[in-house]
Amino acid sequence: MDQNLIHPVILSGGVGSRLWPLSRALYPKQLLPLVSDRTMIQETARRVAAPERFARPVVVANEEHRFIIAEQLREAAIVVETILLEPVGRNTAPAVALAALFLLDRGQDPLMLVMPSDHVIRDNSAFCAAVDRAREAARSGMLVTFGVTPDRPETGYGYIERGAELAVDGVHDVSAFVEKPNAETAARYLETGRFLWNAGIFMFSARTYLDVLGRHAPEILDACKAAMADCVADLDFHRPDREAFMACPSESIDYAVMEKTDRAAVVPVDMGWSDVGSWAALWELADKDPSGNAIKGDVIALDTHDSLVRSEGPAVATVGVDNLVVVATDDAVLVANKDKVQNVKQVVDAFARSNRSEHMSHTVVYRPWGSYQTADAGERFQVKRLVVKPGEQLSLQKHLHRAEHWVVVKGTAKVTRGDETFILHENESTYIPIGEVHRLENPGKIPLYIVEVQSGAYLGEDDIVRFDDTYGRS
Repeated sequence: MDQNLIHPVILSGGVGSRLWPLSRALYPKQLLPLVSDRTMIQETARRVAAPERFARPVVVANEEHRFIIAEQLREAAIVVETILLEPVGRNTAPAVALAALFLLDRGQDPLMLVMPSDHVIRDNSAFCAAVDRAREAARSGMLVTFGVTPDRPETGYGYIERGAELAVDGVHDVSAFVEKPNAETAARYLETGRFLWNAGIFMFSARTYLDVLGRHAPEILDACKAAMADCVADLDFHRPDREAFMACPSESIDYAVMEKTDRAAVVPVDMGWSDVGSWAALWELADKDPSGNAIKGDVIALDTHDSLVRSEGPAVATVGVDNLVVVATDDAVLVANKDKVQNVKQVVDAFARSNRSEHMSHTVVYRPWGSYQTADAGERFQVKRLVVKPGEQLSLQKHLHRAEHWVVVKGTAKVTRGDETFILHENESTYIPIGEVHRLENPGKIPLYIVEVQSGAYLGEDDIVRFDDTYGRS
């Protein structure tokens, strides 16, 4: 391991509930192209794709997102050191500890640059310059955070009060971390010039972080050590032990470490940063028409001002409205005052309490082999559209409660059904009886489109017995 390189650690465990209905628990905002043609995790990884300065990144991710993240990084030509899979969410302090333990096991004491996967940085040159300033302080044993120079009295961010400049040029002592302020306090912070937005980006050596974590939160360190002691390599991933990690307390790195240590330092930086924490933040970042509207998709906006209107499918029309957020997907519509969008999370919580699914997933559900979308459903039947990527295959499986009819709409299908294997071309079909072992493959060079009609007493996704799986899900 080259000790001169900085080792990026990309945290991808969030669900982005304030950006519902576009962001869902199974397909959160870091996996979406919200600000550019690339997804947010792709943009984050590309930000540190400079081999003369950065090593291959370690990604710490929710297990549910593992295949989507791996595929998106491959699409962006990003080679990672590994994707560490959190068995359950335990906030940022344990996530960083898992990465530090992983890196220490492979080198002497690497410098880590810890970054959220779902933030925007417009000025990458300023970001890299700040990283260079932080390097010396981090190597000397400081835990460095990056404080964004504020341009308005923002109430949605935490703040860092900077103290005296340290021996390293451009690096300051941290006087205090403060929570999100009210409007009056935020205005006062801006006037003093001492307060910076807390960007949630950190740099320190792996050993320094673990030493400080062990001093202030030893139960987190012990649980993470136990989880990594039984870590298992699996395809592109590493899996810490689930049972050991379940015992870990859930705490942020700010609370568990940064607010308690006397070794905290901050690098002020103006880099065009946003955490894209709400639809209002996305409106701020977006290009706007002469009426101040950020519009995307099939939208007609008449006498509409200072609004964000976005459609992922159906035609949306607005007439005579101001300061609104209107977001439509194929299964949900959000209409909110732009000043109230921080409360969108309450909508997500209401869906969860009602045992509904709109907060969890879109109608299109992604799998490592492709995707499926439910087109229709009723009593004892369900119709889906399957898209299988070239060269990919579903698991060898059976269902205990449903039969399936497959019709090839486009492409070529290779079907295993019991002891037979055969090819289906466009406009050909087959039937899979209840309890029959089967597999669907795409041997061709173009995506395979299948219409699947399921029928039976129970049609849940958990009615599956896997016998063999390319993706390690057996």
